[in-house]
Amino acid sequence: MTTCIIAEKPSVARDIARIVRATNKQDGYMEGNGNLVTWAMGHLIALAMPEAYGFSAYKAEDLPIRPNPFQLVVRQVRKDKEYVSDPAALKQLKVIHSCFDKADRIIVATDAGREGELIFRYIYQHLNCHKPFDRLWISSLTDKAIREGLANLKPGSCYDNLYYSAKARSEADWLVGINASRALSIARRGGYSLGRVQTPTLAMVCRRYIENRDFSSVPYWKLSALMEKEGVSLKAIGITDYESEASAQTALTTLRSQSQLTVESVVRKVAGTPPPLLYDLTALQKDANRRHGFSADKTLSIAQSLYEKKITTYPRTGSRYISEDVFEEVPALLRKVGMPLSNPLNRHSVDNTKVTDHHAIIPTGETPSGLSTDEITIYNMVVTRFVEAFSPNSEEERMQVRFTDGINIFTWKACRQISLGWKVVQKEQVTDAEKKKKEKEKENDNEQVLPSLPDLTEGEVLSLVSAEITEHKTKPKPLYTEATLLSAMENAGKEVEEDDKRKAMAECGIGTPATRANIIETLIFRDYIRRDKKAIIPTEKGLAVYEIVKDKKIANAEMTGSWELALAAIEAGKMPSDKFSQGINSYVSTICEELLSLTPEQKSYPVYRCPKCGQQSVGIYAKVAKCRHETCGFHVFREVCGILLSEDNIRDLIRSGRTPILKGLTSKAGKKFNARLVLGEDYDTSFEFENKKGKQRGK
Repeated sequence: MTTCIIAEKPSVARDIARIVRATNKQDGYMEGNGNLVTWAMGHLIALAMPEAYGFSAYKAEDLPIRPNPFQLVVRQVRKDKEYVSDPAALKQLKVIHSCFDKADRIIVATDAGREGELIFRYIYQHLNCHKPFDRLWISSLTDKAIREGLANLKPGSCYDNLYYSAKARSEADWLVGINASRALSIARRGGYSLGRVQTPTLAMVCRRYIENRDFSSVPYWKLSALMEKEGVSLKAIGITDYESEASAQTALTTLRSQSQLTVESVVRKVAGTPPPLLYDLTALQKDANRRHGFSADKTLSIAQSLYEKKITTYPRTGSRYISEDVFEEVPALLRKVGMPLSNPLNRHSVDNTKVTDHHAIIPTGETPSGLSTDEITIYNMVVTRFVEAFSPNSEEERMQVRFTDGINIFTWKACRQISLGWKVVQKEQVTDAEKKKKEKEKENDNEQVLPSLPDLTEGEVLSLVSAEITEHKTKPKPLYTEATLLSAMENAGKEVEEDDKRKAMAECGIGTPATRANIIETLIFRDYIRRDKKAIIPTEKGLAVYEIVKDKKIANAEMTGSWELALAAIEAGKMPSDKFSQGINSYVSTICEELLSLTPEQKSYPVYRCPKCGQQSVGIYAKVAKCRHETCGFHVFREVCGILLSEDNIRDLIRSGRTPILKGLTSKAGKKFNARLVLGEDYDTSFEFENKKGKQRGK
């Protein structure tokens, strides 16, 4: 009996081949001991584009395009101006086909998740294979996990619902992306790209950016009072925000004239703080971005590499818990990562009901070697969190006191650490920058950290040492960072007004842990958003798209989140996929109607005389200013050394041959400089520096 095992990547196939003793290397597979071990290379098979169904031209009357059935094609690559089948994909598919033909049964060893299932099923369907297959379902690639997985294979039919969910997601993304993009491109006579998850995410970024940009800061004043008790300085903050300095001064005068404050209430509470939960992918991405500036995509790539190197478990997980059977292995794993055991182990991250396809990301106990600096960083984060999660709760005593001068109320908050518990681990690992950040957060929260708390009783009177007013300003919600954008995507449903929908969406948000990084990267690739230091902000192009679609269903995060819920229900066998498809088809009809009803954009851009050919033919576009005469070739790129030339800059350059001084330009060496951009006799640009005769060539 011959068994074909198909993995998702060559590296995983090699590990499995070694264990099943398929040691004879062939072109595209390995064989031996009655086994053929081959691999896919990501998505070898994909849904065909509209051209395959006869929809090459963009026509309103063709929309919505609804293939029935969808056609599968070999992965496409661009060659010249056309898309053709990827030669590497064709070659590997031929190998897989041959292995399937020789085999009596198939073992599916693609990644144990929705996309891994889809990768295999699309290949299986495309090759018209009907042979029985079993599923290898593992959360780590250690030899032990692979052997246990091979000994506990499940029939492929056990994962049919996972496939139906993956297929429904794939087809929904096609239907929404193709139809919405074509509808908007037809309505606005341009090239636009919209997507089921990408467009609501873009809308979130644009809304936050506009709120931040247009925010008008308003000053306000607060009162504070300083007292002493048992040698401890107590700085109590007034709860009232004064809209004018004069009213604050009046309150300050009253306070000083009283020269004392009375304790109105005292609340003291001893409480344990449980450790943070183990990492799922999104939590790891958020922390890596906050602490180390890693993009979500970079963190996913590193976590995948650590998984393939067998030192951490499967990364594309949405669970922050482990099951009881995995918990039994925790003492041995803690010893392997060199950490002492606490007794008893904290069970905060142990919950069978909250583990779905995969448990949280944890170390496997394998000894790491040959890791890059970035891999060490992520590995250490996973290990630190693992140790924290099973350490004792920390214990603190907190105190909150309300004072009054008869008119105004003041509050004082303080905290005393009783036992550090899991925070011992954090204390050892935290960087100086993080310490300063935490101290700043404590200051902003106005909570004093003290070795001991003073005894204060209700009705007690304390003399006023000093009092003052401080000026503050209202602040806008900060721009999204990659970490806060991931949180916003994860918690998109929390802003939904209806309680039942909010509760449901809180379970999934928009996108999945496995796809959110790719969504952000796709928006950057499409030039809809960009990274600006730590912030994520929209581009001019992204804002333009947002203005068009902001009130349309395609930008609705609630709708997208409800789809994620439906896909999860399909996976759980609680909803038939055709019901979801009906909803998507109805939705696609609505968005096509909404977008096709848009009137063409009436904005007219000025046209300038071309300095090269003399015609009134230079137009200014998002990325370039160029002459419309094909034979002329005059053009100026709008992005120069890290800054975007304004329309006024371009106009000055074309009309007078030079711009004003441009500030904040960045050289190839990363140094900032200021210079004019000037047009030479050959119509190329160069820099002219202030008080210097030398010029540096532009690009």
